[in-house]
Amino acid sequence: MKAVHCAQAGGPEVLQFVERPLPQVGPSDVLIKVRASGMNHADLAQRAGFYPLPPGTTDILGLEVAGEVARVGSEVRSFKEGDAVCALLVGGGYAEYAVAPDVQVLPIPQGLDFVQAAVLPEAFATVWLNVFQKASLKNGERLLVHGGSSGVGIAAIQLARALGATVLCTAGTDEKCRACEFEGATRAINYKTEDFEQVLLGGGEKQFVDVVFDMIGGNYFPKNMKVLARGGRMVYVSALAGRRVELDLVELMRKRLALFGSVLRPLPSSEKGAILADMAATVWPLLEKRTFVPRIFETFPIDRVADAHALMGSHGHIGKLALTW
Repeated sequence: MKAVHCAQAGGPEVLQFVERPLPQVGPSDVLIKVRASGMNHADLAQRAGFYPLPPGTTDILGLEVAGEVARVGSEVRSFKEGDAVCALLVGGGYAEYAVAPDVQVLPIPQGLDFVQAAVLPEAFATVWLNVFQKASLKNGERLLVHGGSSGVGIAAIQLARALGATVLCTAGTDEKCRACEFEGATRAINYKTEDFEQVLLGGGEKQFVDVVFDMIGGNYFPKNMKVLARGGRMVYVSALAGRRVELDLVELMRKRLALFGSVLRPLPSSEKGAILADMAATVWPLLEKRTFVPRIFETFPIDRVADAHALMGSHGHIGKLALTW
């Protein structure tokens, strides 16, 4: 089969097509003939040499796919050949075939195509794990999303709004802010022209938030601490602006705050399966009712994978990018 890997660390030019044997299918595995592959910033980090792979992980890029079941292991009962599915992977998604444990595979929501389904697993699993399972966002609470126009950010806005939360966010251009508001954010703050702490707390009525979902880190951390309400929760999934921060423990205690962090990729299949099972019960019905749809900025044929990486690296997109086979 044809697949994409990195011959060495570097820019998009190091991406190479290689021929590889079909992945081996274990008793509880599902082999998928890939029709579309979702893209994530982890792919760029891996390509650049900044993302150490979990032990035993293939060097083929890609964390999510959609396609048709080509083969199932002897213990698999939930899927059969020909089923349209999407899957959350630990790697191997930029290939004509990908394999995943059956608990990491879901049927494509009714009415969605392969491209739409391919961009669901990683972003929505990240949001479900962090915003809902860890930070326990509830109906009627207020969520602040940093990086609101990213694929994960848009997913957080859409899902939190659909489940009854009020959503605020930050993004880097007016166009991105308007896109976030279109997807359900009550207020999107352009961080290049406004300070989110001043916007939320500088007026007559202070707008404290219950949950902060942050992938920025750095100097956002003390501001996040200030805008959180008593009993607030803050969850980190990346640290694009810096990994070292200073924590005021007295403020943490005084406001009874909780701080979480997670990385989805290294989690065992059992934990990923639990996340996806929750998503199938709660998120998939919303997608099938068209409460929201995945926001896809652009789709590239696989032979333009380097162009797709260049676009993602420029941060010029809103929502998700996908590759088609």
